[in-house]
Amino acid sequence: MAKFPYIRQDFAASLVVFLVALPLCVGVAVASGVPAELGLVTGIVGGVVTGMLRGSSLQVSGPAAGMTVLVFEAVQEFGLPVLGVIVLVTGVLQIAMGVLGLGRYFRAISLSVVEGMLAGIGLVLIAGQLYPALAAKAPDSGLGKIAGLPEAFLDALGDGGALASLALCAGTVAVLVLWKHAPAAVRTVPGPLAAVGLATLAALLLGLPVATVEVQGLLDSVQPPPLSAFGELAGLGVIGTIVAFTLIASAESLFSAAAVDRLHDGPRTQYDRELVAQGAGNALCGVLGALPMTAVIVRSAANVQAGARTKASRVLHGVWLLLFAALLPGALAYIPIPALAGILVYSGAKLIPVRSLAALWREHRGEALILVVTAVSIVAVSMFEGVLIGLALSIVKTAWEASHLKLEVVDKGAGPIDAHLSGNATFLRLPKILDSLEALPQDRPIRVDLSGLHHLDHACRTALESWAERHSDAGTEPVRVTAEPVKVTAA
Repeated sequence: MAKFPYIRQDFAASLVVFLVALPLCVGVAVASGVPAELGLVTGIVGGVVTGMLRGSSLQVSGPAAGMTVLVFEAVQEFGLPVLGVIVLVTGVLQIAMGVLGLGRYFRAISLSVVEGMLAGIGLVLIAGQLYPALAAKAPDSGLGKIAGLPEAFLDALGDGGALASLALCAGTVAVLVLWKHAPAAVRTVPGPLAAVGLATLAALLLGLPVATVEVQGLLDSVQPPPLSAFGELAGLGVIGTIVAFTLIASAESLFSAAAVDRLHDGPRTQYDRELVAQGAGNALCGVLGALPMTAVIVRSAANVQAGARTKASRVLHGVWLLLFAALLPGALAYIPIPALAGILVYSGAKLIPVRSLAALWREHRGEALILVVTAVSIVAVSMFEGVLIGLALSIVKTAWEASHLKLEVVDKGAGPIDAHLSGNATFLRLPKILDSLEALPQDRPIRVDLSGLHHLDHACRTALESWAERHSDAGTEPVRVTAEPVKVTAA
């Protein structure tokens, strides 16, 4: 026991995390269009492999709802064998970035872009999961999913099976929403497990005509990608998907790590090592043909709140997932698809930052606009393009704000004209600077005060020198440029 002083706390926490992770692993897999067992495989690797590595001691990894939309699109476009290749290369890239010390730079990504990304995923996830809740087939595009919902609801009104499915989904969401108000003794069972368990029980007792999870068996589901699948790496679409997987999985994991660090007083996350750990897990998931993994805030928060003290809890949770997948795989066949859809609808809703968006709109409207545009772009176009649009907007906004420049001209009617520049003089503001300076009288001496500038880039410096030479060539007194405040005296 001396080697494991917190084994009791970690053992108890691992059981809680296992019970939270089980329905989420299965639900994410089904929503991603892959066998349910592959979600468990990713959860097992996230616990046993990534959990053993150094980085973040209490963070728990597994298949994430935030990657569901992107994974589903990849499976539909390229097929399941190529998904393994994509996940493998994603893992290798994450390891390389961690080794090169790039992990900390993910914290520089605009929070508005990340929240917009999650909001867009949440919207598509909710819209997409309402179709299995209605026993209907979902359209392929994000806009198509949203536009087709009214018709899907109308069609369900005359279908008893669809109404039963919708009722089961709604009941699952209701349990998740109300679970926090249940008695403390009842809440020892995690909400997701209780919701799925009650839905499964209701479907069995009432004999509801709803779809259930298809079971293939753990070994039958694990199919390493064939060598021929690696030839797809030459395609631009696959390369773009790999970049999207890498950026999104890494950003989500490291942002989750920052959030988890705020929940406990233990060792802080080592971002580069955590990126290597995530990469190792994803590389193995790719070899096994499973889903990509990220750190998952729901499981991580449950781990901390359950009293975990070391990484032993997350490793043990992976062991429990392995034992379940090996010994009780048939139990998955009783889980209703609408219940899993309810889990993911609830998860998708939590990804949409309604409260923080309202506060952001009051205080930083530019950031709020970036969040909304990123989310809408993901729904309207795709995940990858939406994130790129958000990043581009964020960079443009930052560059524009960083180049704030003020020109104050003091002209007493006689003597020299004083021009005071303050702020940041960058090439973005160069046209404005030159227009203002060239509008000054040609026959008067001019003193330019640069003491108020925080930054003067090369383009602006060169342009100012050229303007000064042109003005001086007109036969007036040479332009005087000073970095000290110019004292303006009365004429």
